[in-house]
Amino acid sequence: MSKDRQRKKSKPMLVGAVLLAAAVAACTGDDGPPPATADDGIVTKRSAAALATDAVGLAVEIDNGTPVPLRVIGGQRFYLNQIDIRAAIASTKDEGVSGLSRQGDFSDLAWGGTRFVDQQFLLTPNADGTLTRQRFFRDAAWMAERSAFTLQQRSSTGAPIGPALTYEAGLDTHREGSDDFFDRRLRAIQWTFDCPSTSSCAGARNFQEEALVELRIAMHPERTFVLSPQTASLELSWSSGGAHSYRIPVTHVASPEWGYGFSIDLTATTPPRADGTYAPGSDIGYRITLRDGAGKRLHPEGSLPTYNEVVFGTNEPGIQYYRAFFDPTTTYYRRKHRERMLMSQIIGPAQDIQAVRSIIDIEAFLGPDDVQTTGTRSRDGVYAQFRTIPTSHDLFGGNWDAPVADTWSYHLPDDAKPGTYLVTVKGRRTYLGEDVPYSRTVEIQVGTRAHTEATLGTGPCNSCHSGPSALGKVLHANDNRAACASCHVPLGFELEGPVFVRTHFIHSRSKRVDAPVTKCSTCHLTEASTQRTSKAACLSCHKSYPQSHVREFGPVESMYVGGGRESFDSCTSSCHTSHPGSGLH
Repeated sequence: MSKDRQRKKSKPMLVGAVLLAAAVAACTGDDGPPPATADDGIVTKRSAAALATDAVGLAVEIDNGTPVPLRVIGGQRFYLNQIDIRAAIASTKDEGVSGLSRQGDFSDLAWGGTRFVDQQFLLTPNADGTLTRQRFFRDAAWMAERSAFTLQQRSSTGAPIGPALTYEAGLDTHREGSDDFFDRRLRAIQWTFDCPSTSSCAGARNFQEEALVELRIAMHPERTFVLSPQTASLELSWSSGGAHSYRIPVTHVASPEWGYGFSIDLTATTPPRADGTYAPGSDIGYRITLRDGAGKRLHPEGSLPTYNEVVFGTNEPGIQYYRAFFDPTTTYYRRKHRERMLMSQIIGPAQDIQAVRSIIDIEAFLGPDDVQTTGTRSRDGVYAQFRTIPTSHDLFGGNWDAPVADTWSYHLPDDAKPGTYLVTVKGRRTYLGEDVPYSRTVEIQVGTRAHTEATLGTGPCNSCHSGPSALGKVLHANDNRAACASCHVPLGFELEGPVFVRTHFIHSRSKRVDAPVTKCSTCHLTEASTQRTSKAACLSCHKSYPQSHVREFGPVESMYVGGGRESFDSCTSSCHTSHPGSGLH
């Protein structure tokens, strides 16, 4: 018997830029899935046609002990791709996360060994002028130990349907072939919502203690099961040392309007010149079309749903927009896969692609322009623009009823350097139990028909990211790393944007990386690729630097980039010309 897990939910956390807005048989096998049925057991042509040919990745969620109900297409073949479990309590005193061991959904877990590891203040003030601090904790016994999850289909009477399936969560310290998820992130966070400054939370009284389990990216998607039309719930049991068993209610959708899967068409509405190129100074219009896996439109031509319709409406097709206003995300430590931004970028020419270090402030987001210029040749060595969907001034300005167009234009500068430019769109769809990313990149020729290629100083990422965890499946499902730098820039309210910052931070915090993080040659291809040093480059990996640096450059203030805006300035070329143990010299 599992204990009662009905808990009072904590209030939504409005952090970061959001404060600018008010905001069968359950077994493996080669036989195909049976047709879906309505509740009366009658097979419908439409539901049978909606079944995906391939198995669908299932995402399940438990929030503060309460399972989030699932709506699915009955008879579909699934594999378990994502588990999100959250436990949280409110507190009026600064006790780290020790309150979670006394109350809440995880109070019966083994909390011995809990260790504070990182801290970050959010850069955007709260409405009352106070600041929010995040403190991150790891290594509690329940986080460090091996555990497993069991998934059992059950009928309306509670009887088991088919055999239970067990999924290994593995260990924090390394990955094993038996692990069932590529990402394993178990941690706790203390939120302090009323700090008077970035150097002190003295007198604060508004705290939240939160524990998270994030398991995602199935390493064995071949381990499938057919969801029986008689399944009324899925029981998720966790061998965590506590009485953790959750019944997830299941509703079968007999005649879904759309099928599983997700794709995005990205089409230029402005034709090129007769030779197939675009001239510098041109405006190039684009249209996106969101589709399900069978190619069916998810929205009418000419428009997309409003933000309010997506977030607060029925949103039947499962289109997603940026959601961190209500479900805050933090690089590595908290639910970055649930940010779900829909956006596009252009960057080029390909031969000059590099990290953009210019900071884009919130004023640009709130201004009238639909498209933000993030990089220029003179300043950044590469030209780059991006556009959020909805537009940033509506999204971050709180105009959530504004119409959302499916078209926009990028402007090539008058001095656009000839070459190949990359245009990318990325998004995420959640639909009837599936939570799936998608990215598409198209190339255009500017000023020349000669194709040019990006030369990146890092790689090959597929030495780790291969098979089920390939770059084309994880993150934004984008396997073209050259098509990242235009969106991944430092923002005035989120300095950790650049890919080199996030890559350093994630790989230095994860204990599941297969090589020493000090060995730069694991990812860097040349010694020259490590020479553009800065606070951001160094302190996104290192947590400290010598006292001589503290005296000269100030203390480490950001777990991501070391300091503030100056963190992207280049250090003198006479320092840090090599890295001990780098393998590059």
